[in-house]
Amino acid sequence: MSAIETAHFNVVYPPSLDLGPQLTHEQLVHSLQTTMGRHKGGPVWLFAYGSLIWRPECSAAERRRARVHGYHRGLYLWSHEHRGTPERPGLVFGLDRGGSCSGFAYRLPQERLEESLLALWQREMPYPSYRPHWLNCRLDDGTKVQALGFVLERHLPSYAGNLPDNLLSHVLESASGRFGSTLEYVQQTISALRSHEMPDRNLEARIKRCHCRDN
Repeated sequence: MSAIETAHFNVVYPPSLDLGPQLTHEQLVHSLQTTMGRHKGGPVWLFAYGSLIWRPECSAAERRRARVHGYHRGLYLWSHEHRGTPERPGLVFGLDRGGSCSGFAYRLPQERLEESLLALWQREMPYPSYRPHWLNCRLDDGTKVQALGFVLERHLPSYAGNLPDNLLSHVLESASGRFGSTLEYVQQTISALRSHEMPDRNLEARIKRCHCRDN
C-alpha cells in the first residue's frame, strides 16, 4: 500500500511508528502507585469517555453522567494492536487539551480497588502513551469530584493529533486490529453516547464529513 500524505499537515499514512517496549509489570505498578500518591483521599472515581463507557474494565459501586472541562475527546492516538496493526495503524480516543468532554464517572469499590486499578492499567497503559491524571469532574447533580482520566502525551510517537479528513477517512476504511476495526470502535462509542443522551456532535459531524456511517 502506498503512503497517503498531505503537505499541509506533514502527515503520512501509514506512519512509521516506534512505540518502544511495553511497560513491565513493575513499571505498571510504579505508575499506578505514583498516580494514587497524588489522590487527595476519599472515593476513587474513574472518568470514562471512550470504550470504557460501553466495555467497562471493572465493576462500579456507582455510575453517574459527568463532564470534565479543559479536555476534549479526540481520535488522536495511534493503535497498532487493538484497532490496527503496525502496517496499518488504527486510532483510538484520548483526552487532549482544550474544551470539555462528557462521559461517565465510575466510583470504584473500595474492597476491590487495587485489583480494579491494576486491570485498568494493564488495559490502558501497555505503552506509556497516556498520562494518568486526576481530573476536575462535575457529576450530573453538580457535585465536583476528582476523577482519574487518561490524558494524551503529545510529545510521544503514538500521538497522531487531529488528522486531516482524507487521512482519517482512510484509517476508518482500512485499519483493524485484535479487537476489531477503528470504525467499529468509533461507531460503538457514538452509539453509547447517543443511548445515554449525551451525543458528541463534533465527533458525529467529523465522521459524516469523512463519508463513514455513524450508526
